[in-house]
Amino acid sequence: MYKLSNRSLQRLYGVDVSLVRVVKRAIEITSQDFMVTEGLRTYEQCCINYGKGRTALQCSVKGVPAKYAQPGLSKVTWLNNPFASKHATGKAIDLVPYPVDWNDLKKFHMIAVAMKQAATELKVKIVWGGDWKSSKDYPHFEV
Repeated sequence: MYKLSNRSLQRLYGVDVSLVRVVKRAIEITSQDFMVTEGLRTYEQCCINYGKGRTALQCSVKGVPAKYAQPGLSKVTWLNNPFASKHATGKAIDLVPYPVDWNDLKKFHMIAVAMKQAATELKVKIVWGGDWKSSKDYPHFEV
């Protein structure tokens, strides 16, 4: 049986209470250990994420200060509005396998199984980014 680290618990601060309950139940029943990499996203983190893969002009047009532009990096968000992420309102979290392995999708699927089972048990409707038709986001869960 696994348990959430102190760091993961801290990253749940400000996240929707029902989603926190699902994560805490999922760690009890999962066959794949995981950690919380992001919960509630600050204004600055929204700017940082939007700036990845975009020029200063592209950022400025969307209300993101040009200093956050990092055109040499890969994009990490495809939102039209950089501040519309459910992370910005505490309605989303990102979970990754522990130890961290970004390339083993089987481990992300195992986490999703536990999250979906926990959500069903607790009667909480969640959406997994791995189920999206395009732009799959395997770490992402939202209410």
